[in-house]
Amino acid sequence: MSWGTELWDQFDNLEKHTQWGIDILEKYIKFVKERTEIELSYAKQLRNLAKKYQPKKNSKEEEEYRYTACKAFLSTLNEMNDYAGQHEVISENMTSHITVELARYVQELKQERKSYFHDGRKAQQHIEICWKQLESSKRRFERDCKEADRAQQYFEKMDADINVTKADVEKARQQAQVRHQMAEDSRADYSSILQKFNHEQHEYYHTHIPNIFQKIQEMEERRIVRIGESMKTYAEVDRQVIPIIGKCLDEIVKAAESIDQKNDSQLVIEAYKSGFEPPGDIEFEDYTQPMKRTVSDNSLSNSREGKAELKFGGKSKGKLWPFIKKNKLMSLLTSPHQPPPPPPASSSPSAVPNGPQSPKQQKEPLSHRFNEFMTSKPKMHCFRSLKRGLSLKLGATPEDFSNLPPEQRRKKLQQKVDELNKEIQKEMDQRDAITKMKDVYLKNPQMGDPASLDHKLTEVSQNIEKLRLEAQKFEAWLAEVEGRLPARSDQARRQSGMYDAQNPATVNNCAQDRESSPDGSYTEEQSQESEVKVLATDFDDEFDDEEPLPAIGTCKALYTFEGQNEGTISVVEGETLYVIEEDKGDGWTRIRRNEEEEGYVPTSYVEVYLDKNAKGAKTYI
Repeated sequence: MSWGTELWDQFDNLEKHTQWGIDILEKYIKFVKERTEIELSYAKQLRNLAKKYQPKKNSKEEEEYRYTACKAFLSTLNEMNDYAGQHEVISENMTSHITVELARYVQELKQERKSYFHDGRKAQQHIEICWKQLESSKRRFERDCKEADRAQQYFEKMDADINVTKADVEKARQQAQVRHQMAEDSRADYSSILQKFNHEQHEYYHTHIPNIFQKIQEMEERRIVRIGESMKTYAEVDRQVIPIIGKCLDEIVKAAESIDQKNDSQLVIEAYKSGFEPPGDIEFEDYTQPMKRTVSDNSLSNSREGKAELKFGGKSKGKLWPFIKKNKLMSLLTSPHQPPPPPPASSSPSAVPNGPQSPKQQKEPLSHRFNEFMTSKPKMHCFRSLKRGLSLKLGATPEDFSNLPPEQRRKKLQQKVDELNKEIQKEMDQRDAITKMKDVYLKNPQMGDPASLDHKLTEVSQNIEKLRLEAQKFEAWLAEVEGRLPARSDQARRQSGMYDAQNPATVNNCAQDRESSPDGSYTEEQSQESEVKVLATDFDDEFDDEEPLPAIGTCKALYTFEGQNEGTISVVEGETLYVIEEDKGDGWTRIRRNEEEEGYVPTSYVEVYLDKNAKGAKTYI
């Protein structure tokens, strides 16, 4: 069926219909465009989500990803990035294959439609002009006929009147002939114009309009086909990425199936194994003798006396802290009448004020020591010892990691040795590069002065020597822990002495009576102060799970501070951070950047703005 023959009189309706078709096409283009925006937004949100849960570099989270479950989760995050990439591909393909192409086609379609309807209006105007000419000639013919009829009647009237002169009659007759001639001319003109109009009208309704409407119909059908092809492309774009998305999902399933609970359990053992032997049976205790205890191979005891008496502060597996209520200890540590712990940049935690050491206390039964601790109030000197002991956590850890259990100490030492070996290799590579450059300068003096590299070469060699000495020191400690050496070798003692010489405060105040223990650490037979300090150090992990301190204000860094000591935090000039603990008089302020980063900075380096409504942060140690 053709529009030209069936819809010859529906010019205006066809014009509205074709405009509606273009509106539908533009609506579909808008739909696809919004879909591409949704795909891009979804891909961006997926990437941000994957990035949010990625482990942070140089943080505790990186250690957690040794476990297979965490590795599987990391693989899932990586696959989500690829998954998001496929949605970006969908958006890109829909934009290039549908949105851009259809937008160009719509512009062409509008121009084509405009051209066709312009031709149709032109044909309409022409037929209307012909019709007007026909009407004009028809009216003129009618008027001339009436005039000729009136002239004939007037002539007949004059001819019948005997009173009229012959000249008037002749004049009337001539006038009637002229009118008749004019009527005949109008009749001939009207007939000619009528034939012409009929011809034009036939051409208009049977040739021009059908041709124009046929072109419009073909244009509309092409539009319909084009929108159908675009819908197929819309589906194909999605279908093309389905295999890749399926691979992403398969990789996630594969990562989930790779989770090994036994391996994770073994990693937990390796991470937290202390190396101590379980404590032996506790013998019967009566009221006439102190409690005796069977000593295991790795339990700490007074080997000089050969008695199985338990030191409260020694590094024994039979620790009493798990039986002490945590809030009891926290109330002891967070007394509001005591100053906060010193900032991390203070002296070594083992350094105590020079003064007479407290005498060794008599060994007491375990139950007496336990009951006394649970019921009595802490003494001032005991609190100061605990504060110094806990500064081990906030300040510098002993270089030989003697505060750790044997197995953990071995791992830390091995890690330190590996790091030093990598640094040595790096320095050696740098030395080789400088040597090669010096050889090039010697062969080609115009490229540079060989003597200018001597200072750098000497500096690198000195660094290598220092790193080697450091590595030997840690290797000696590692050998001691692993049992390759029965006790600390002379070389290790000398190297330890070199380190102690750099920390005189530590040397002057460390314990005098040290005994070698199987785990490579030492039992310090000091005052009760030293015992409580070791106890606090061993169980500082008890407080790692405390909730973070509330912010009591903000601060702005006035200068850049490089927090190189453990417990401090680096800040950049102009940076804004949260204040969680004011300066208590020691020159340090405790701040927080985010949930993972907090520490001390010098008070003079920041400008503090305290919140007036804040109740103040509690001092958690």
